[in-house]
Amino acid sequence: MSSATVTPTKPETSVKALKPWKVIVLNDDFNTFQHVANCLVKYIPHMHPDRAWKLTQQVHSEGRAIVWVGPLEQAELYHEQLSREGLTMAPLEQA
Repeated sequence: MSSATVTPTKPETSVKALKPWKVIVLNDDFNTFQHVANCLVKYIPHMHPDRAWKLTQQVHSEGRAIVWVGPLEQAELYHEQLSREGLTMAPLEQA
C-alpha cells in the first residue's frame, strides 16, 4: 500500500463570473417613463420608486443608465426580465 499524499484540488472559478456585471437600460422611442420605472421596481431587488424614477430620467436624458451591478447570474436574470418587458437593453458589461 502506498502512503502518497493527495492534495485536494480547488474548484476552478472563473474570474469573469466573480467580477460584478452591469445591467444597463437604454433610451428608446416607445417605452413610457412610467413603464420603465414600474419594470425597475418590479424586477430589480430593493428598487424604491423614487430611485426608479431618477434612473428612468437618466435613461431619457443621457441615453442609458446602470440600474443594477452584481454577480453575473443575477445580472443575466434581471437583463432577461427587463428585456421581456420590452425595455431596450445594452449587452451586459463587466464593472
